Amino acid sequence: MDAEQLPRSRNDLVQRFESFDAVIAGWMDRWGLRLLRYSIGIVFVWFGALKPLGLSPAAELVANTVYVVSPELFVPVLGIWEVLIGLCLLYRPLIRLGILLLFVQMPGTFLPLLLLPEVTFVQFPYALTIEGQYIIKNLVMIGAALVVGATVRATPRFDEK
Repeated sequence: MDAEQLPRSRNDLVQRFESFDAVIAGWMDRWGLRLLRYSIGIVFVWFGALKPLGLSPAAELVANTVYVVSPELFVPVLGIWEVLIGLCLLYRPLIRLGILLLFVQMPGTFLPLLLLPEVTFVQFPYALTIEGQYIIKNLVMIGAALVVGATVRATPRFDEK
């Protein structure tokens, strides 16, 4: 290979990468937001449905955090609330309601960090237990809800109606 061919092949490689990158970015643009919304919805339906069925690993943490309402009542109601959040996020016309329900529910999810630090931290304030990590992941849910919520005024694409 002589010196004149080397830059051309490098340019060809860069152009191929740019083309491939554009295809991938286009796919992410087309499907990413919908996948994010569906993912949040599925997580809320799934985790929420476990609570009334008595199968949620978070039920004990919730029960130990809530003092004003009987856990036998509160945990299933919370689960139903979470299922509603998820269903609203899965059905585009109800996204606003789902996000409202989510933002009403979210502050309570952080209460164990304040009320039960011995359960949520191995070393306060930075080393979390698995329960603490379960709670902190809600920051991602909040961020994702903000991204999804930013789309409610946008005209849906033809494939989102």
